[in-house]
Amino acid sequence: MTDTLPKKSLLQALFSKNMLICVFNGFTAGLPLFVLWQLLPAWFRDQGVDLKTIGLLALVQLPYNWKFLWAPAMDRYVPPFLGRRRGWMLVTQIALFVTLVLMGRFDPQEDPFLIACIALMVAFFSASQDIVLDAYRRELLPDEELGLGNSFYIQGYRVAGLVPGGLALILADHLSWPTVYFITACFMFAGIVKTLLIREAAEHVDPPKDLTEAVVQPLVEFFSRRGVRSAVLVLAFMFLYKLGDSMATALITPFYIDVGFSMTQIGSLVKAINLGAFLVGTFIGGAVVFKMGINRSLWIFGVVQLVSILGFAVLSEVGKNVGVLAVVITFEYLGVGMGASSLVAFMARATNKSFTATQFALFSSLISVPRTLANSVTGFLIEGVSPQDGLYYRVLGEVEGMGYTSFFLLCTLLAVPGMVLLFWVAPWNEGRPTSE
Repeated sequence: MTDTLPKKSLLQALFSKNMLICVFNGFTAGLPLFVLWQLLPAWFRDQGVDLKTIGLLALVQLPYNWKFLWAPAMDRYVPPFLGRRRGWMLVTQIALFVTLVLMGRFDPQEDPFLIACIALMVAFFSASQDIVLDAYRRELLPDEELGLGNSFYIQGYRVAGLVPGGLALILADHLSWPTVYFITACFMFAGIVKTLLIREAAEHVDPPKDLTEAVVQPLVEFFSRRGVRSAVLVLAFMFLYKLGDSMATALITPFYIDVGFSMTQIGSLVKAINLGAFLVGTFIGGAVVFKMGINRSLWIFGVVQLVSILGFAVLSEVGKNVGVLAVVITFEYLGVGMGASSLVAFMARATNKSFTATQFALFSSLISVPRTLANSVTGFLIEGVSPQDGLYYRVLGEVEGMGYTSFFLLCTLLAVPGMVLLFWVAPWNEGRPTSE
């Protein structure tokens, strides 16, 4: 149906209501995840918790790996208010506000397990919100606007890091941690208000008739449409493309702290640079995807991703240098954010609108596997294990740590296989916009 509609110009697409919705949805999706990525590790490190334990906290993100298991239920069942997508949005967003406030009420030294359990709940509700936001975005955007819309979504996602990774860190130097978490949680109201104002994107799409249809048909449709070999290559690419970058940034805030930067320095730079990266990345990144197509964008931003990981290794060697930190953060937020927008657009293009939530959840689960499982060992790789590490030493024995610099070089190598798969899943000269 969308093919019969007149296509918008780049400027029309950039300044449309759909793009504004994508920005707000991205912000709402990114806020709880950045709490788990940035604020939770910084909180634990500030309270004297070791890197190995902080690294293991990545395991609380397991719901992102398994969200495809309950995505069919969110496709199948419609809440009695606001509709199939908006109803689930509201439920998950209210639950996130409550659990984020609750998490900050405890002490990392005295109640680390309880905090981890609450963080697991945050991850579950966040992953559930992702399911419905991804489905809504796919149903909202015509195919030719997927790249641009996902660029806006990812940049909104990245700018959400201003709160837990910027504002919250600055406030932590002046306020108690429970207050910091309450203020952070209040930003979820941006998503709640947005959900009440927007409309359902695809009211004409009927939900699956039963759970069997919701679970089986999305998988059958994907493999039959692409063929088994092509489908497996696509899934492998989704798994590997962000592997190196994901591992490199798993403990990035504790890394900045260990280099010698204060929370206020980190928070201030993240706030200023993230905002600039949002403005520049949204328009330049979105324009690149819109004009050059998804395939070429994956190649270009994949190279930028490799360079950004090497930047962390440089900072590790240089030490506490605000100028170098500014360059590193700029590359990370601008380049890697645009790379993520291309990948999400690629995923959206691979879905069928009849099974949006389940197929998108499966794809995004693959992306989150490295973030959870591989990231959980990053602290052991960097610090190693010594006799002073108690339980870790008794289980693993003595392990020599590789340090930050060697670790970031390893992450750079791990980013290469995903780039190689581009030859088969997203060739440079395929998938170019028809307007070219």
